[in-house]
Amino acid sequence: MLGQIIENKHYTFKIAFDSWEDAIRASCEPLIKDGSVDPSYADEIIECVKKYGPYIVIAPMIALPHAQENARGVYKTAVSFMKVEEVVKFDEEDREKDAKLFFTIASENHDKHLENLTKLAEMLSNQDIVDELLDAKGLEDLKAIVSKYNL
Repeated sequence: MLGQIIENKHYTFKIAFDSWEDAIRASCEPLIKDGSVDPSYADEIIECVKKYGPYIVIAPMIALPHAQENARGVYKTAVSFMKVEEVVKFDEEDREKDAKLFFTIASENHDKHLENLTKLAEMLSNQDIVDELLDAKGLEDLKAIVSKYNL
């Protein structure tokens, strides 16, 4: 999964954001850049989070930004990765809803979407991988993680 993200150039590293909305928009940039989604997809995700709360934060420090399957602005099923140095706060009252790792998911194919979710769940269930992703500073660190864990 991570190897495919690198191969597709669907990764970015950032320092900080003024808001979680800005973080969501930035997490979509690699997918916008290659035509997997258009900028309206970030707005779809933001609207879903405003409506349903920070459901995208699946574990402390890990967010999976996504909207509904076949959401407006999605042209290809794809996943991107973004690491942020400073914590992004989705809920000022709940530190469990902070994130630094963003795996943005775009889905127009149900089977491929489920496959991507399964691969992400397997990868993120390994705390050593999560810890190394949290320490990653750039592409070379990602490549080392892919090599070490055969991702």
